[in-house]
Amino acid sequence: MNSIEQISKWCNGNWIMSTDKSSAIGNISIDSRNIDQPDQTLFVALTTKLRDGHNFIADARKKGVTNFLTDRNIDSTNLNGTNIIQVKDTLVALQQIATAHRKQFNIPIIGITGSNGKTIIKEWLSQLLSGKYHIVRNPKSYNSQIGVPLSAWMINENHQLGIFEAGISQPGEMENLERIIQPTIGLFTNIGDAHSEGFLNSRQKINEKLILFKNVQQLVYCLDHSELKECIVQYAHQVRGGNPDNKLELFTWSQKHDADLRIRDIQSVDGKTIIAGQYKGKEQSITIPFSDGASVENAIQSWCILLLLGMSNKDIKAGMLLLQPVSMRMELRHGINDCTIINDTYNSDLTSLQIALNFLDQQKQHSLHTVIMSDIMQPGKRDLDLYDEVAGAVYRRNIQRFIGIGPALYKNKEAFRKHKKLRSIFFKSTEQFLKNFHMLTFDKEAILLKGARAFAFEKISVLLEQKVHQTVMSIDLSALKKNLDVFRAELKPGVKTMAMVKAFAYGSGSYEIANTLEYSGVDYLAVAYTDEGIALRKAGIKLPIMVMSPDESSFDRMIAWKLEPEVYNFRSLYSFISIAFAFQVADYPIHIKLDTGMHRLGFGDKDITLLSNVLNSRPEIKIASIFSHLAASDNPAHDSFTQKQASSFELLSEKIIKQLNYQPLRHLCNSAAIVRHKKMQYEMVRLGLGLHGIDSCKETQEQLEPISTLKTSIAQIHHISAGDNIGYGNITFAAQPMKIATLSIGYADGYPRAMGRGKAYVVINGQRAYTVGAICMDMCMVDVTGIENLSEGDEAEVFGPNVPVTQLAKWADTIPYEILTGISQRVKRIYINEN
Repeated sequence: MNSIEQISKWCNGNWIMSTDKSSAIGNISIDSRNIDQPDQTLFVALTTKLRDGHNFIADARKKGVTNFLTDRNIDSTNLNGTNIIQVKDTLVALQQIATAHRKQFNIPIIGITGSNGKTIIKEWLSQLLSGKYHIVRNPKSYNSQIGVPLSAWMINENHQLGIFEAGISQPGEMENLERIIQPTIGLFTNIGDAHSEGFLNSRQKINEKLILFKNVQQLVYCLDHSELKECIVQYAHQVRGGNPDNKLELFTWSQKHDADLRIRDIQSVDGKTIIAGQYKGKEQSITIPFSDGASVENAIQSWCILLLLGMSNKDIKAGMLLLQPVSMRMELRHGINDCTIINDTYNSDLTSLQIALNFLDQQKQHSLHTVIMSDIMQPGKRDLDLYDEVAGAVYRRNIQRFIGIGPALYKNKEAFRKHKKLRSIFFKSTEQFLKNFHMLTFDKEAILLKGARAFAFEKISVLLEQKVHQTVMSIDLSALKKNLDVFRAELKPGVKTMAMVKAFAYGSGSYEIANTLEYSGVDYLAVAYTDEGIALRKAGIKLPIMVMSPDESSFDRMIAWKLEPEVYNFRSLYSFISIAFAFQVADYPIHIKLDTGMHRLGFGDKDITLLSNVLNSRPEIKIASIFSHLAASDNPAHDSFTQKQASSFELLSEKIIKQLNYQPLRHLCNSAAIVRHKKMQYEMVRLGLGLHGIDSCKETQEQLEPISTLKTSIAQIHHISAGDNIGYGNITFAAQPMKIATLSIGYADGYPRAMGRGKAYVVINGQRAYTVGAICMDMCMVDVTGIENLSEGDEAEVFGPNVPVTQLAKWADTIPYEILTGISQRVKRIYINEN
């Protein structure tokens, strides 16, 4: 580890406060929520468009951090006993620290860039080379201006090879990443449209990416990308060719031209692909357990690197056949006995364990947390040291139970048992665990499944997961966070966010969505009914919660659970005041709803004088916010009416505020208005459908990602004759011989009856399959004539990337809200998180 004094020199920092300059730094953190071993952590206060890390220094200090890097003067009143270094720019300083740290290690580094495939190739190379090298690599897809320096900091004296990917979005960025990574071998995967917005054209993007390779000795690329080939050849001759001490060796592959690795044949059979090629005049071949084109290209790129490193054909063939799918995300599922299951059985190393433990720590709906983990794959560490580190990480997260599976964990169980508050159980194999499963109790707890592929943890997952039917809606929590940031970027400084999680969070799951939003820093949540708010409180949600349709009979429970009512008439106002008086509360937050033209709920102009008098005379209540609803903020044809509503809102709210001795929040904007009517943002905005990836503004929609995908499966396939009836009513007949598939979804699942008789389609094997006959309660039929290689059990996409939910709304002559909120709770929800 490096001392904080050495780090200060690397980034040319000035000491604002120093307590112990010899403090050893093992970890760098930019997120106060995810801090492990605080005594060894340097907290770097980064400032981005969306967040200022300096606002979280106090949080990091509360967790025990004593070393801080800032780029401004900060209030150090509560920071006694710490080291504080000030620099001009904390991001630049972070990169300088990583650069200096990297220079301490003289190991080969493979640098990877390109438009697609970077992360998969990096992970596959790690799989293929881990038996020969102790490898360090970016966690997941940490390939940005922030992710790369954090990744490079992970290099230590045990590592023998590094594999780092680098991604950029505009000119000038790759210079920084090259300086940090300092690759010795380069791989340029391909060039495409991803992240093209910041470049004039593809040539500029290629040349910017090539900066990563200005000091590499060898560079791998494909000759079949003509523009890429031209740029690389020019770069090799004009940029690198003039210096005999810095010449670049090009390693090429191609399916069309002579190359170092000439691909002769590609054949896919039964889900596997045989790739035949010629290298140095000898015929060679590999077989991979994938058949899609992207995997084939990624495997060939990896093959080239292995050949460059001198791996034998025998070892290459063996490794390629054992390649595993790369999942960069965790899945959160509902389990037996009200448990929550986090399935992260695709990665098994210390870095991914830390990320998974952070996600487990977020599951506040359960007071009990359990980790089920296999032997971990971390070459370069003695088992004794490795499992001592794992045990410490688990114990520091206050996890109650650890279940270890595998011979290495069984052998090193004492590393866990020395932590007396951690209950630990060990099994030599997955099979032994399964045989003893009936003796273990899992009840109302969060369970992290963290296992290497070889341990077949999918067998454990089957036992732990709640049994529900075959229609599944997956919700991408990472996309939810990205969508939140899209809207945050449109806000004026200081504007707060209220997220709508009513109606089961628009069908996506109230707690899971609310928990992610709370973790992501929204300021308020809103639900429709008191019971929804109580459920969130019981699940551990601490954010302020506004109840938009409170029943007067539930006011006492609202106070008991610290829920804040929307008040829209005098009857509910007087009723709440009387309950608050009985409970002897003061300044209880309430939210005043104004009617500005929608004429649904709210106080009007005639009510304001009396309302102000009541609000001023009652010490039991205090206005947290004043708000109203816009009727048509998404429709340019009604902008004049929207403006009229805003004028009314300002007039009425100002009348109320003038009578107060404090300033409540005001909010009028919904998702659509945030971008279209920025002057109406006031002190807070409300986010609803936009968080789910749907917005009426074309420019905004292009930045959003739909968070939900609904899939079902084929229950049965029928071959029917011309004239045969299909479905209820005896009104749909086959005009010709057909092949139809019965799907396990119907109107009881939320698939509207209006979708029947050819009105809608699903996507199966990449092809559209239109509905035939009427939609049944639990089933529907689709025409799969002409779709080959179908089997019962195959999945069908109902809505998602290929069938937008907005398209379903058009077919059903309704709005996306109704489609999303109409998905039955009997449909299984799976939550996906990438980071």
